[in-house]
Amino acid sequence: QVQLVESGGGLVQAGGSLRLSCAASGSIFGINAMGWYRQAPGKQRELVATITSGGNTNYADSVRGRFTISRDNAKNTVYLQMNSLKPEDTAVYYCKANGRRAYWGQGTQVTVSS
Repeated sequence: QVQLVESGGGLVQAGGSLRLSCAASGSIFGINAMGWYRQAPGKQRELVATITSGGNTNYADSVRGRFTISRDNAKNTVYLQMNSLKPEDTAVYYCKANGRRAYWGQGTQVTVSS
């Protein structure tokens, strides 16, 4: 089993920044890609950004240029630096790890006020 614990969410004004962290523990050997997803009220969960164990990244068009995903393999932690936040970024952000199966964290709330 793999456990994922997110942190760093909160309330921020539009234009501000937040940094999310996701720490992985447990049977992490074999985890390759990790990523962030988000789900706003009444909407489906959507991809925000992913990063492979080799450092290749992928971003949703809506966040490209504003968000940066990074990974510290020594700490088994993935980060999401979010800059120039907009009210439409308000959502619960979930960390995901791909191994033998997909693992999800419990989510962290990000609220951006206008």
